[in-house]
Amino acid sequence: MTVTHLHKNLDHWSERVDLAAAFRWTARLNMHEAVANHFSLAINDEGTRFLMNPNQVHFARIKASDLIVVDANDPDTLSGPNAPDATAWGLHGGMHRHCQHARCAMHVHSIHATVLASLADSSLPPIDQNSAAFFNRYVIDDHYGGLAFEQEGKRCAHLLTDPRKKVLIMGNHGVMIIGDTVADTFDRLFYFERAAETYIRALQTGQPLRILSDEIAEKAARELEEYPDQGARHLDELKAILDDEGSNYSQ
Repeated sequence: MTVTHLHKNLDHWSERVDLAAAFRWTARLNMHEAVANHFSLAINDEGTRFLMNPNQVHFARIKASDLIVVDANDPDTLSGPNAPDATAWGLHGGMHRHCQHARCAMHVHSIHATVLASLADSSLPPIDQNSAAFFNRYVIDDHYGGLAFEQEGKRCAHLLTDPRKKVLIMGNHGVMIIGDTVADTFDRLFYFERAAETYIRALQTGQPLRILSDEIAEKAARELEEYPDQGARHLDELKAILDDEGSNYSQ
């Protein structure tokens, strides 16, 4: 029996593979932050037990079997091997403990989302189809309180109580994206970064912006939300590319 087959005896194997692929592609897109930032995925109904990347491991090296199980209600989790640091515990533990619909949570300091979060006005106007997808579907946190230890994580989680709003623009910090699955969440993360980049580049021209009406922006957002299986197909294609390249992400 190969090592790969042994690894498949781990619980939640398909979810582990999806999450590992998301880590690898995030690194490829240069949306990671050295050996910081974390993704998590709830594995129980309450959302309090979740998969997470091991501490201080580069996204480009993470494999499905590397992912650790964290219990948001058990602080002893932090004493286990490769346990997440206190900020990962604070932010993701808080998200899964206080925001049950956040089945998957992805936090990054990607360049364009962080530039947006650094502006005095961090709103994202609907200037194209990608940015319209987030119309009335994000929350801006204007009260950065330092590193995301437990109280800061709890505060951030309470900003995402509206299930329709799945993006938290973390002022002076970065972005937190939540979703139902790894595929759903990663797809949202990818398109939010693209939308932020388009907006930042448009601002750099110094020309007036062509902003969609609220009616059309909302229509586009609803149509994109209802577009079938986009996230799943996106992630399947990324996994196929990684497989073709002989990546070990799924081990």
